[in-house]
Amino acid sequence: MSVRLRLALSYAGFLMVAGALLLAAVWLFLLRYVPERALLVSSDTLTHGVFPVRSGLLRAFAPSAAAVLVFLLVFGLLGGWVLAGHMLAPLSRITDATRRATDGSLSHRIRLPGREDEFRELADAFDTMLARIETHVAEQQRFVANASHELRTPLAISKALLDVARTDPGRDTGELLDRLHAVNTRAIDLTEALLLLSRAEQRSFTREPVDLSLVAEEATETLLPLAEKHGVTIETGGDIAPTSGSQALLLQLTVNLVHNAIVHNLPDRGAVRVSTGVRPRTVVLTVENTGEKLAPRLVPTLTEPFQRGTERVRTDHAGVGLGLAIARTITHAHDGTLTLTPRAAGGLRVTVELPAAAPRTGPEGT
Repeated sequence: MSVRLRLALSYAGFLMVAGALLLAAVWLFLLRYVPERALLVSSDTLTHGVFPVRSGLLRAFAPSAAAVLVFLLVFGLLGGWVLAGHMLAPLSRITDATRRATDGSLSHRIRLPGREDEFRELADAFDTMLARIETHVAEQQRFVANASHELRTPLAISKALLDVARTDPGRDTGELLDRLHAVNTRAIDLTEALLLLSRAEQRSFTREPVDLSLVAEEATETLLPLAEKHGVTIETGGDIAPTSGSQALLLQLTVNLVHNAIVHNLPDRGAVRVSTGVRPRTVVLTVENTGEKLAPRLVPTLTEPFQRGTERVRTDHAGVGLGLAIARTITHAHDGTLTLTPRAAGGLRVTVELPAAAPRTGPEGT
């Protein structure tokens, strides 16, 4: 049976039960006080008469009671059918939207009118889910197209180099091998970045206590030779910032941010500052660097995959275009937020805010 029919039968059943209880109350509280036999009453002051008996009242009451129950049954079925159809009408719109989404149409929205109730909340939640899925699918399609393009480029270069070597056997093989090595290294870096991005999106990691200040120190020590090569000074500082997450992913997040700050800096005497802090319920990692002034419209796009700030990129270290995208994904996987802010004097400030770890308690609660 359909839900509408079951609701209609339920309404009719409730009406029948209520009617039966009402008739039972009439019997219990009225008819049981009526005598079984007729009594003659004679008095000087009263008119002679006969009291009604219970059997006579039952004969008069039973047909009326049966008619009332039949009416309640018919009225309950019809009224319940109409009322159930009216109540379930929003589900039809939600079902239609679900079928369209199943067929691949994610742009359709329910937009259920009316007052706020459970159906309206369900429809609004479904619309929100469709919007997020549509955005996610669009991002995935764009990401796949960009990844295919980025992976095709080194393969095409390798093929061209091999074709040149085949047609020109006398060409210097050392130079060819060096170029092939550089192209393959770039392809490997891109593939590893894609795998890391996928791992962060799936949240396939074990959470453990992590101190962001120690992570920041390790990242800056690792990238100190690169900073010296580019003539960039790194300054670190801040407070102990305990959080919870993957030590490896948070280190990769910090390394990406510091690496991005180094290679996208001033040509000479650039600076990078890495700091950590604690807020009431969150911990903060801030990485800011000097550099050229950034257009406000460019900053929000820097965290998209394969988006490079071409106005700031050094020609000797363009990267694979996934550094900030990976940083954003790792941040979201740890239930945090990543904010990019252009500095007034030039350069960029990246702020990562993550949930603070609950304070540890000892055996005695201290």
